[in-house]
Formats: sequence, structure tokens, C-alpha cells
Amino acid sequence: MSIDPGHNGANAQHISEIDRLVWIGNGTKACNTVGTSTDAGYPEHAFNWDVATRVVAKLRAAGATVVLTRPNDSGWGPCIDQRAAIANGAHAAAAVSIHADGGPSGGRGFHVIEPALIPGLNAANIAPSARLGSALRDAVRAGSSFPTSTYAGSNGIVVSSIYGGLNLAKVPAVFIECANMRNATDAALLVQPAVRDRLASAIVAGIAAYLAG
Repeated sequence: MSIDPGHNGANAQHISEIDRLVWIGNGTKACNTVGTSTDAGYPEHAFNWDVATRVVAKLRAAGATVVLTRPNDSGWGPCIDQRAAIANGAHAAAAVSIHADGGPSGGRGFHVIEPALIPGLNAANIAPSARLGSALRDAVRAGSSFPTSTYAGSNGIVVSSIYGGLNLAKVPAVFIECANMRNATDAALLVQPAVRDRLASAIVAGIAAYLAG
């Protein structure tokens, strides 16, 4: 398994580095970004790291081999193309990138982002990634404190070709935007460690359901 905690704690101190353009399979995009935060200042990178490390601990306790795309929350990067390369190099059974969204303040909930078809690049990865996305969506909807998104996608699923970490993946890969940090209800929940732990357990359940077929 590859688990990717989105962004990084020192990205804001390395703007020139993270603004460097990288190839994402159908164009170029910034190496990375700072991410969003709640109105009270809880940063997405810290949320992502907390949930991801909980997921990793639970997966490893269940006997899985897991790679993380970054070792801590105090560095910058890696670039989005490197994050895909880490999963590909590990020949991961699946890759899940963990994020929180900065959506409209009136919108709640989580959504899973699956790769869109880019002819000549990722055709073989579309169907397994969709199965992973559906399994993750179902588990997080059933087992977390968050509903499916009221503002993005359909029934908790978004299909997109703008994310290098998905476009360049050679293994089944999805992003999950776990909640909307700009929504007061979601923000009040996601700062609670017990809520983040329940979310991590739901993500693990989704991964397990996918791997079980």
C-alpha cells in the first residue's frame, strides 16, 4: 500500500521550489501547494499527516506493507509526480492520497477523486481505480462522521484528469478529500482526534474491502 499525506508542513517556506512546474501526463502543474486550513488556522497538511499516520498504523497492525510518500510534516514536497513514482516503484496494491478540501463554506462532506481516462497513458488503471474509489466511498460514508459531499461530484465521487498523482499512477489510485475545512460544521469535527481516528478506521476498511475484491 502507498499512503500519501497531501502537502507538507514547510511548503509555505519553499514557495519557489513548490511552484516549479512538473509534467502530469497531460500538461504541467506546480510541483506542490501549501494546502488549505480551517478558519481557525488548523492547516490541511497537519490534518493529512495525522489521518495518514493513523491509517498506516492500522494497516501495518493488520499485516500490510505500507510506504508513506513523506516521512514527517516538517519538510517540503515531494512533488506530485514524485508521489506517484513512489507508489509505482513500490508496486503498491493501491495508492490513497489523503487531503481535506477548501470548498465553499456552505458545503459539507467528503468526496473521493478517481482518475479520468487519458488516452495512451492510463487506460489500464481506470477500472481498478474506480473500484478502489467506490470501496473507499462506501466505507467512509458508513464509518466516519462526514456525509458525502454536498458541493462536489456525484454521490461522493469526482472523476478528474487534473491531478498528477492520479494521472501518473501505474497502480490503482484515488484521492480522498476527507472533509471541507472551510465549512464550520466539518471544521469543528475534524479538529477532534477521535473523529480523525474514526475516519482513519473507515479509510482502512475501504482499502480492505477493495483488496478483498
